[in-house]
Amino acid sequence: MIDDSTRVPLGENKDYINASYIKIVNSGQEYYYIATQGPLPGTTDDFWHMVLENNSNVIVMITREIEAGVSKCHHYWPVSMKKPLELKSCCIFLENQQILQYFIIRIFQVVRKSTGISHFVKHLQFTKWPDHGTPASAESFIKYVRYARKSHLTGPVIVHCCAGVGRTGVFLCVDVVFCAIEKSFSFNIMNIVGQMRQQRYGMIQTKEQYIFCYKIVLEVLQKLLTLKK
Repeated sequence: MIDDSTRVPLGENKDYINASYIKIVNSGQEYYYIATQGPLPGTTDDFWHMVLENNSNVIVMITREIEAGVSKCHHYWPVSMKKPLELKSCCIFLENQQILQYFIIRIFQVVRKSTGISHFVKHLQFTKWPDHGTPASAESFIKYVRYARKSHLTGPVIVHCCAGVGRTGVFLCVDVVFCAIEKSFSFNIMNIVGQMRQQRYGMIQTKEQYIFCYKIVLEVLQKLLTLKK
């Protein structure tokens, strides 16, 4: 269920896509995201349309396409660098791919068919979130979130898992907190989660995911204390 006041409208007709604009305010700073469902075969064209319309240069994908034999997300990008993905409104080229231990970095060139204008997108797929629960290594997710923030240049960061609420919510919460820690600002995780939930129902789905947010933040703060000693 999507709150109509925050839903992302597509094109002149304001067509529907299962995506919400999320604005989080913390210590006077504003952070903008799009939280969305993982693309389905029938919504892939709409998804890329949304990327272009919002001029987003980072897509954060926190799921594998298939987990425990269940389809979680459609493979919505080109399989190889040799063959682009041809869609109704655009053509997507895989320019580069780097497979790391916990996540995959892909660079896409998205060419809008109507204008021929190119838009480059960095696609970051976290691959080590288990089917149930949370990542065993908080350290790996910390690196992932930091890399995504460092990569961000234009538009809202687009974040999706399967439904675009559970893992997606964890990412948004942790990203805002990391930014606060870097600037020595105060933060309140409960308040951040509350803000997200007012804009998209069910953000951070389970108790384990909520605890994981605290666990990650604790790990970062403990590391900082060690460095200061």
